[in-house]
Amino acid sequence: MGENMKLPLKPFRSRGGVKAPHRKHTWNNESVVMPPPSEVIICMSQHIGAPCTPVVKAGDEVKVGQTVGDSDAFMSVPMHSSVSGKVKRIETITMPNGSKVPAVRIESDGLMTPYEGIAPPEINSREDFIKAVRDSGVVGLGGAGFPVHVKLSVEKDKVDTLIINAAECEPYITADNREALENSWGVISGIKSVMELMEIDRAIIGVEDNKPHAIKALREVCEAANRDMHGEVCVLPLKARYPQGAEKVLIKVCTNRVVPEGKLPADVGCVVMNIGSIAFVSSYLKTGMPLVTKRITVDGEAVKNPQNVIAPIGTKIKDIIEFCGGYKCEPEKLIFGGPMMGLALPDDEMPLLKQNNAILAFSKREAARLEPSDCIRCGRCASACPMGLTPPLISGYIAQRDVKGMTDSGIMVCMECGCCSFACPANRPIVQNMRMGKGMVRAAARKK
Repeated sequence: MGENMKLPLKPFRSRGGVKAPHRKHTWNNESVVMPPPSEVIICMSQHIGAPCTPVVKAGDEVKVGQTVGDSDAFMSVPMHSSVSGKVKRIETITMPNGSKVPAVRIESDGLMTPYEGIAPPEINSREDFIKAVRDSGVVGLGGAGFPVHVKLSVEKDKVDTLIINAAECEPYITADNREALENSWGVISGIKSVMELMEIDRAIIGVEDNKPHAIKALREVCEAANRDMHGEVCVLPLKARYPQGAEKVLIKVCTNRVVPEGKLPADVGCVVMNIGSIAFVSSYLKTGMPLVTKRITVDGEAVKNPQNVIAPIGTKIKDIIEFCGGYKCEPEKLIFGGPMMGLALPDDEMPLLKQNNAILAFSKREAARLEPSDCIRCGRCASACPMGLTPPLISGYIAQRDVKGMTDSGIMVCMECGCCSFACPANRPIVQNMRMGKGMVRAAARKK
């Protein structure tokens, strides 16, 4: 390895961030496999990119792992049935972000019969590998939902570093922690496959230092695997500070490289994958079973038995909550993901998506919001911003609907992590305001 290719001994510094409460109540709760529900709803859009079109119709018999939706678009992945049974109907559902997408509702027969065509993919080249990753239906399982095959479709020799995101910096969520503890060999096997087939020289697993058990488990498998691997792998403990798991922040602390505005990780020689995604790649290469289940954390004061659950994708939230003992009290707020970047749900009829890593059911106490007051220009939001933005300046442009001012002040760089709102002593909804401003900029671009 060249000088710049040495594995890091300690993380590099990054700007901003906040010390959010961890509340990792379920970190020591071993994942429990949920039995098949009575029905699942397979949304045709569970990733960034083009939605799929259903390839089945009402009345069709389907089996576990069978394709039920696909698209010709490059930025898309196929959808598969997570249960065996009969297609009840094709319908349109409203997603948490307000968009309307097609969905396949399947009535389960409870047998979980695998599809006859399931078989490990034959890999003879880099192209075969990328095709297999697409066929598996895997996306970024940490929340972003970016198709993994697109990440891997980079020019040969352009990427020298594979970064595995096991930071899990959001409060409450412990699904990745359990992945590290329960499937550490699957994680290292997936890393080994990606490194060899993509000819990547080093891999860095970033884990926040508040997860010592996960760090220990991953280090043990890395030491054993490094003896016969292409390149080297290390586990890098990171300071427990939100948002260490954000892609650009993770690249900075692991490699000291900065992704320029409008560029991708590959432009600085990196590919970033969630720990669950890399472990799934290993599983798919061995079994050929596509992505049909998801490990999630179910937590919050309104849940009777908070725990980590492995559930069929498409299972309704209310069925997952029921599996966890039901509601302890009437939930004031339901959230997909963590409290910092998650999406609030209108009800518990929404199905589980591939990129969901948590379901939080908050009591009235947990969901209580403080009344906002006037901005006092203290600058805490700017100090907390990991992207170096000045939210009060941008907020002024948003109030004036000044698209040029918003653009010039960097609003599109905002990753909506919520650090600004968390740090604000006036309790102002800064991140919601930024999201609204970004919508104005996009609308203006469409008009042009």
